[in-house]
Amino acid sequence: MDGATKDPGSSRGKAMMAELDAPLHALGFEMEELSPSGLSGRLLVTPTCCQPFKVLHGGVSALVAEALASMGAHMASGYRRVAGVQLSINHFRAAALGDTVLARAAPVHVGRSTQVWEVKLWKMDPSTGEKGPQIAESRVTLLSNMPLPEEHKNAGDALKKYASKLNRKIA
Repeated sequence: MDGATKDPGSSRGKAMMAELDAPLHALGFEMEELSPSGLSGRLLVTPTCCQPFKVLHGGVSALVAEALASMGAHMASGYRRVAGVQLSINHFRAAALGDTVLARAAPVHVGRSTQVWEVKLWKMDPSTGEKGPQIAESRVTLLSNMPLPEEHKNAGDALKKYASKLNRKIA
């Protein structure tokens, strides 16, 4: 196992996120699990992620949901082109500045032309490191199996590169 899989917060883990998803990387998201059957990662709630009341911005939760679902759908479609067409998110409680949020995405439906992914976010319990209360849940619907334009034929290379290193079963 390389450093990126042992410690997603390492410089190798950060380089991995920069390759996988620039917006998530900019927010400090750390990928932990990456496969066509599910993805997970963590985000420390920093001032960059907060709205004026010092809690996680709902748009950041939506960004995490869309990004994880899109990566998963791209892998599940055999690295063909996907496009999000609908995102619905419910926020149940806040995650405050300094909290760590766990995000997990899993496919609900993988069809020939559409996929539906469920993405859940939890606040992490700082005393145990385990997931605590759920803070949000979303559904992302994507068109899938669309032709990949020649100029984007390498779009899935980073996913292929890191999926083999982070391919563990999502609990």
